[in-house]
Amino acid sequence: MSNVAPGAPSSDPSGHLLPAGEKGTVDVAAPPFSPRGEGARRADEGAPGTTKIIKQDIRKHRPAKTEQARHLRHNETEEEYRLWSDLRARRLNGYKFARQVPLGPFIVDFLCREEQLVVEIDGFQHAESISDQRRTEWLNANGYSVLRFWNQEISRERRSVLETILAALEGRLEVSSELPSFYSPAQFTNKNGERS
Repeated sequence: MSNVAPGAPSSDPSGHLLPAGEKGTVDVAAPPFSPRGEGARRADEGAPGTTKIIKQDIRKHRPAKTEQARHLRHNETEEEYRLWSDLRARRLNGYKFARQVPLGPFIVDFLCREEQLVVEIDGFQHAESISDQRRTEWLNANGYSVLRFWNQEISRERRSVLETILAALEGRLEVSSELPSFYSPAQFTNKNGERS
């Protein structure tokens, strides 16, 4: 049974999300997600004793970042190429993705603007990186959820990676200690039970 809205395109005529011939079980709880903390949400609302987060126009064009993003697109890694082949042209249930997108002072690997989801592919040089933590905090403060995957997950478990991305896009992925690489600002609800 699918949670896809009526009329939403699937990635192929058979309704499968993944390239033909890929087999395996789907483990949505295995990979990662990242939520913004409660303190940041209260600061945005102007709660006493909190520091107000000043948001800048992250869409402002920065010529140096645009040129750097263009360079990254032309020199993509094998893992970026593989994942991009599954995300491009609305192949993942009709969700539109862009790659190597400048957002404020950063360039993100993949971005679904509609759902404000950033997907990052990391090599071992990113293990426990302070700069990646700051980057994630900045993205969360500006309303973006961040999903991080290791290079080998893209190579070996692409089906599971795509299922996790789809679960995040459809709001089925929740933040937990089992998903240490999912960071989302949209996990909070207001008094009326609506998403804030």
